[in-house]
Amino acid sequence: MGTLYIVPTPIGNLEDITLRALRVLREAALVAAEDTRTTRVLLDHYGIGARLISYHEHNKLARLDAIFDALAAGDVALVSDAGTPGVSDPGYELIVEAIRRGVRVEPLPGANAILTALVGSGLPTDSFVYLGFLPRRTQALRALLADLAGERRTLVAYESPRRLVETLALLLEAWGDRPACVARELTKLHEEFRRGPVSALLAHYRDQPLRGEITLVVGGASTTAIARWDEARLRAALAERLRTGEPLSRAARALAAESGWDRRAIYALGAGHENDPGNRA
Repeated sequence: MGTLYIVPTPIGNLEDITLRALRVLREAALVAAEDTRTTRVLLDHYGIGARLISYHEHNKLARLDAIFDALAAGDVALVSDAGTPGVSDPGYELIVEAIRRGVRVEPLPGANAILTALVGSGLPTDSFVYLGFLPRRTQALRALLADLAGERRTLVAYESPRRLVETLALLLEAWGDRPACVARELTKLHEEFRRGPVSALLAHYRDQPLRGEITLVVGGASTTAIARWDEARLRAALAERLRTGEPLSRAARALAAESGWDRRAIYALGAGHENDPGNRA
């Protein structure tokens, strides 16, 4: 039985690949690629004539037999379009199935947009949360942001250039004006790190047409605001949110992160407020 190698490939600059990764790609009996056309460009660049098979979201189940047949006779290298396979792509499921079948799985270190954006953002790197691709639907994104309002670790996510402005506006509304960084086209010719408060990033990108792949890094909830609000301040802030039509559950989550109060206690205060006809807009 061969080994399933998890082989990171460059996220832009073709020089960002390790010598070990090149050796594995040369020696593998089969390379399972998310997009064979993209991978062929890389292999041709380094003069590697590997046998390729596509393995992506739409054919992953149909390809399992071919991949495990190849593993019975030799090694298989798993690659994604760019970066490290298994992170927000169907490679994860192949890895899980290989482990279930007792196949040796050997991951190689290499390029990854998450860590590249994080260390270049200037935001804390000692602890962070990776959110994957942010929800496309506004309601789902609002719910996610409300749930994460109290998260103190740095947050990293992938976002589409078409949705970035809307996402920044929702971030500002839900979390306030936190420090953030938009990392665009990492390692490529037009690489950009734009750092600043969310409001400044929003103002900039509202007037700038966006292209390319984006990784968004946002600072966690500040610890300086925890446990410092008195009840009068909390009631006033809650009343203002409810007056504008914000749902009580969302307002309670957001204010819990800002005020240091327990979310359930805020909800209880708001329940009485919502039932008061004099407080309705």
